[in-house]
Amino acid sequence: MKAYVFPGQGAQFVGMGKDLYDNNPLAKELFEKANEILGFRITDLMFEGTDEDLRQTKVTQPAIFLHSVILAKTLVNQFEPDMTAGHSLGEFSALVAAGALSFEDGLKLVSQRALAMQKACEITPSTMAAILGLPDATVEQICSEITDEIVVPANYNSPGQIVISGTIPGIDKACEKLLAAGAKRALKLKVGGAFHSPLMEPAREELAKAIDTTKINQPICPVYQNVDAKPQTDPEKIKANLINQLTSPVRWTQIVENMIADGTDHFIELGPGTVLQGLVKKINKEVKTEGKQ
Repeated sequence: MKAYVFPGQGAQFVGMGKDLYDNNPLAKELFEKANEILGFRITDLMFEGTDEDLRQTKVTQPAIFLHSVILAKTLVNQFEPDMTAGHSLGEFSALVAAGALSFEDGLKLVSQRALAMQKACEITPSTMAAILGLPDATVEQICSEITDEIVVPANYNSPGQIVISGTIPGIDKACEKLLAAGAKRALKLKVGGAFHSPLMEPAREELAKAIDTTKINQPICPVYQNVDAKPQTDPEKIKANLINQLTSPVRWTQIVENMIADGTDHFIELGPGTVLQGLVKKINKEVKTEGKQ
């Protein structure tokens, strides 16, 4: 069984998607449609911009989404997933690829999500940090002991790799305590805010209105969602999970474990970078992984 997985923010690189645009008429048509929908030529920034251009949240998220989804669309009849999933932003790519969202609606939601997250980031100075070498339970316990600041587990990426999210003083305190508890590393990330934490509540409320009015169809295969790591095909359940995603942790380890338990032994990453292939291998060395860019 094949599982197609879609990367999230951080996978972008200058030149992403250019080969697709230059060599595939369908890809070119979809990229141009995206330029129209967004109201600016995101393709110029993707193909010939700077790293700084691509780091703008309003650019990063739609760029990764477009690269991933257009790749899936150009596979046409070869794209026959038994299941899909995406890491954070990648969940929107997974839903479009599986037919739960139209290309246009998916892009509009991703663009709104990026702008809403940017606004939420500006309300409270906040950040994230990667914690390596501790059990999940230890990280959860130490975060819960910090009560005067917000700091929570945000991404369960693989065993021994968890990302925490919160206010800057909260992250600093947690990193100090986690290193004292035996973490190999506590590395603050170059991000503009505390994604997948309660600090994203203003963005969740804003995005909820847009998601509520968007048509979600039954997908062609189960989509394993970040919030509960379970396979979903019911449009209403998909919608509820999508709304709660911004303030809930990404349960990537559990998603991959559940996909394997449900029969997949072959993971294909569609989109920029190879991050998810690496995480899948850390979760289970026996499965086959490959990527298409």
